[in-house]
Amino acid sequence: MQTEKGALTLDDIDLSDPGLFVDSVPHDAFRLLRREAPVFWNPEVDGRGFWAVTRYHDLMAVSHDWNTFSSARGGVFMFDPDAQTQAEIGLMMINMDPPDHAKLRRLVKTGFTNRLLRQIEPHVRDLANEIIDGVCEKGQCDFVTEVAAELPLQVIAEIMGIPREDRHMIFDWSNRLIGFDDPEFQTSMDDGRIAASEMYAYSNQLVQERARKPGDDLVSIMMQAEVDGERLSELQFDIFFLLLAVAGNETTRNAISGGMLALMENPGERQRVLDDLSLVPTAVEEIVRCVSPVMYFRRTPTRDVELHGQKIPEGDKVLIYYISANRDEDVFPEPDRFDVGRTPNEHVGFGGGGPHYCLGANLAPLEIRVMFEELLRRIPDMQPAGPVTRLRSNFINGIKHMPVAFTPTARKGAN
Repeated sequence: MQTEKGALTLDDIDLSDPGLFVDSVPHDAFRLLRREAPVFWNPEVDGRGFWAVTRYHDLMAVSHDWNTFSSARGGVFMFDPDAQTQAEIGLMMINMDPPDHAKLRRLVKTGFTNRLLRQIEPHVRDLANEIIDGVCEKGQCDFVTEVAAELPLQVIAEIMGIPREDRHMIFDWSNRLIGFDDPEFQTSMDDGRIAASEMYAYSNQLVQERARKPGDDLVSIMMQAEVDGERLSELQFDIFFLLLAVAGNETTRNAISGGMLALMENPGERQRVLDDLSLVPTAVEEIVRCVSPVMYFRRTPTRDVELHGQKIPEGDKVLIYYISANRDEDVFPEPDRFDVGRTPNEHVGFGGGGPHYCLGANLAPLEIRVMFEELLRRIPDMQPAGPVTRLRSNFINGIKHMPVAFTPTARKGAN
């Protein structure tokens, strides 16, 4: 990505290349873009190119102006969908504009009340300790697969009433759906479609079971919820189930993994939290800012528009980079420094506001906070024990494997 002289130039940058993100997030490239080309035209080898928006305030402007920057027209991903794919993804909430988006969001929000979150926190803590119990005596583990992946997977499954023996199917489907550029998970987009079909079939099965025997889980709540006299159709629920299972699992997993890596790489900051566990909530916000598990979403202009002095034609692809906006020097002092006490911290790790602000913006911090509170209490000396293997993706900032070592401790149940 650099010239022979070693100086990075705009001509060296291709954000469409997932290989660029394998070793680490190219923060030097984003830094250069913010400074020299905040609205940057990025050609694509297998596409028509896109505009990369990398500054905080520009991202916020795009996020709030859904009339001009549509999520429905072309969807929110980098690739251009064919007609069949567009019809399929157009039923997903993240690929909708108001008023369709607002109506569906009001329906599904019934399962994400603050009251529900307060009720589940003790159980989330029990799950976190159960997960730690599974590794604490060994003195080593793969932090991603044995710890970070487990809590969001178990919580989402618990909320939705998925039987314990079925839960790792969600993990497999999620990896196949988001890992289409990574050979460890799948080799083609077709496999992602197969994973989606398998997930739809499973959610249909859940719906039928709850129709016969409703419970207090999210599936039952959402299938009974009404807005303006309408309920979710079975297809709408299938698609939301897929979105929730992937987004609620994958992003939180990567925040926890990236957060532990940040704490291990910044021992002084980890010691600050160990000395004062009341810093965990602000540390969680800093983790979300620094990791930014979802690196971008796409919008498509509905008219010719100008952004930061750059004219953008109607129909062009516009990618808003949360991972860059979260390190904008004009907003965050010393943006590359991991500061567990950073305040204020108005990051865009859950989106830049507007209609698509993350539905899990309360659930995810709860899970991350509880997991780190318990980890720091019980395993305070976790250290890297091998190379970190990152997800090959230009969309998800993910870690696949992270070997760690620590002083073995007793299981909580043994105390």
